[in-house]
Amino acid sequence: MFKTNEYFEGKVKSVAYENETGKYTIGVMAAGTYEFGTGSDEEMTVVNGTLKALLPGESEWKNYPIGSTFHIAANVKFKVEAIGTTAYLCRYY
Repeated sequence: MFKTNEYFEGKVKSVAYENETGKYTIGVMAAGTYEFGTGSDEEMTVVNGTLKALLPGESEWKNYPIGSTFHIAANVKFKVEAIGTTAYLCRYY
């Protein structure tokens, strides 16, 4: 029913689930900088804390505080920096 994932030596952990509205992961990141790759279009929402993101095709990092959402295209890499412990919700399209 749920799938748990752990990345970057346990500094990023998430739980994947699916319901009638789509596929999601909800997770927590320890303070740090991480690079992820996408397999599908994604929408990432900051639930708690603050993320900075360097998205594909952009040259500057942008801040995303609680409640902010950003979109990432399929089959690309992007970087995030968690400013302190940060929780997120990711929806997959």
